[in-house]
Amino acid sequence: MQLGLSVSDSDVSSFTPLVVLELADDTKAEAITWLLNRIRDKQQNGGAELLVNQLLFPAQDDQKPNPNVFVVGSTLQRLLNGAEDVGLFKEFQDGTMRGFTYANRESFNDFNEGFLSDAECQYIIKHELDTLRAKNEEHVPGYPKLKLYPGKSVVRRLQSKGVLNQYFPLHNKEDLKRLSFSWYKKFKLSFQPLDDIRHYFGEGLALYFGFLEYFTFALVPMALIGIPYYLFDWEDYDKYVLFAVFNLVWSTVFLEVWKRCSATLAYGWGTLSRKKAFEEPRAGFHGALGFNPVTGREEPVYPSSKRQLRIYLVSVPFVLLCLYLSFYVMMVYFDMEFWAINIYNEDPSIATSILLFVPSIIYAVVIEIMNLLYRFAAEFLTDWENHRLESSFQNHLVLKVLVFNFVNCFASLFYIAFVMQDMVLLRQSLATLLITSQILNQVMEAFLPYWLQRRRNKKVHKRMRRLMGDKELPLLGQVKLETEMNTYLGTFDDYLEQFLLFGYVSLFSCVYPLAAVLVVLNNITEVYSDAFKMCHVFKRPFSEPATNIGVWQLAFETMSIIAVVTNCALIGLSPQVKAYFPESDTQLILIVVAIEHVLLAFKFILAFVIPDVPKHIQVNLAKLEFDSLEAFKKRVSTHLEGVSGGLNATLSKHYSTKRIILQ
Repeated sequence: MQLGLSVSDSDVSSFTPLVVLELADDTKAEAITWLLNRIRDKQQNGGAELLVNQLLFPAQDDQKPNPNVFVVGSTLQRLLNGAEDVGLFKEFQDGTMRGFTYANRESFNDFNEGFLSDAECQYIIKHELDTLRAKNEEHVPGYPKLKLYPGKSVVRRLQSKGVLNQYFPLHNKEDLKRLSFSWYKKFKLSFQPLDDIRHYFGEGLALYFGFLEYFTFALVPMALIGIPYYLFDWEDYDKYVLFAVFNLVWSTVFLEVWKRCSATLAYGWGTLSRKKAFEEPRAGFHGALGFNPVTGREEPVYPSSKRQLRIYLVSVPFVLLCLYLSFYVMMVYFDMEFWAINIYNEDPSIATSILLFVPSIIYAVVIEIMNLLYRFAAEFLTDWENHRLESSFQNHLVLKVLVFNFVNCFASLFYIAFVMQDMVLLRQSLATLLITSQILNQVMEAFLPYWLQRRRNKKVHKRMRRLMGDKELPLLGQVKLETEMNTYLGTFDDYLEQFLLFGYVSLFSCVYPLAAVLVVLNNITEVYSDAFKMCHVFKRPFSEPATNIGVWQLAFETMSIIAVVTNCALIGLSPQVKAYFPESDTQLILIVVAIEHVLLAFKFILAFVIPDVPKHIQVNLAKLEFDSLEAFKKRVSTHLEGVSGGLNATLSKHYSTKRIILQ
């Protein structure tokens, strides 16, 4: 940890700015003074014991700059104490990962100035700010209507009421430059620097890029098999079945091996054994004042029955209505498709053959627009449901978005495959949807944000040069630029995109074998575009400890189960299989269902046989648990001996005094 970077020439104290804190420009002076005092105050007095300084931006032509921008830092000792408070795991001298304690700091490997990464330091500061609690204040000074009560998170309260605009970690220019060079600035077919990504952005984001890399490499066998299958147009029944069966086995092995990979990464990063922190209420959560039965603190309480009524009487009908609209748009697409086919049949030509792809392209664009609009509506509804915890909010949001996206993206393909039973149209529709959605995603997620941010950067640089002249104040310019950057909203959209691509490959790649090839090419560009976005388009996000990809693991596993049913049904619909049952459709259905059940059983057996955590990590975790129990027993024994010794000494002194009195 390096100390000594001054904030401005007029600052008496100097420290490394780690986090930017921006209050509303009309915030009352009493509230600012109170908040800064609480941030600087000692821990024993209920403060965060952090360093904070104000940034003063020069006045602009017609606009007054926000005077309420602050940078927050910390001393090294405070960060180390904070590392123990948040439960960071670090590598011990024996090579195992153990919970860090300040008392045993010298027993951890590489304990020096770089012991804590920037991401960990910023996470510690965020934790200290989030857990800064009200004491005996009835309201925020200067805001009589902004009520407080003992134990309430001050920062979350200010954020929910709009007094606190934002707070975010500051980029480290030198580390960012090194990471950019090793990550995306030169094209190379190699693994990503996941440890460096984790060091700079934290475990949650590093696990996403680890999954993206793993998914891309796992698709290579599917792509290598799919290319000759597509080029030579293999229609032989045996090869068709082999490709479908390989698809089923691949989707299962892919997910099970990923569990082992993520466990290995999480153990090496110290998050696999880390206990989950107690969740605070969301900033937007509201309700009548009551008591938390776990913590005993006063906080808003909202009846679960009201939330359930909102979910089942409003949210569920809204989702069903959106699904109906999705089906309606799908039927309009089929009308357009039949219209294009009729025109081609009447006058086959190059122009009419190109026209055959127009309905699918239009439908793919409409799908992306509907997904985007539905996402905003789903976020509004989930927020309106008033979930107390962020994890509950995310789970309900993921469920809403997944259901709609699945139906919106795959319903037309299922209809073509199992109602129309037109495999030629299915292949054409899948190819068009896949290619169009990838192009749109690249434009919306990479090129458009890059172009907008580049324009914004130029404006900020010109403004700062005009105002500052030759005076060099790089921190002011950096903070000004980063406060105007877009906020990274997490890995939700990134995982959603990979989930849909996984669905295209696992569900229908036996009909369109090039699906895996297109997804590999997409993911290669995705790595570079996402890396660039994280480094130069978005504000730096706070580190989020993670042991796995969370609810998305369940989503991918559900998709793989649907893939078993879909591929078996596609095999049953193939002309080669139907030829064996010319007069008995019932017998064919029963055989396909039986094969499907056998494959599902095989899938679950395979998932059971392959352990989620590698054996050597299981041994290390068991060893750590054993050592913890032994240390606990030793502490209890020592404490009891101390109590017993003190009691014996007291009794001895008592009887000695009694003998003296009797004598």
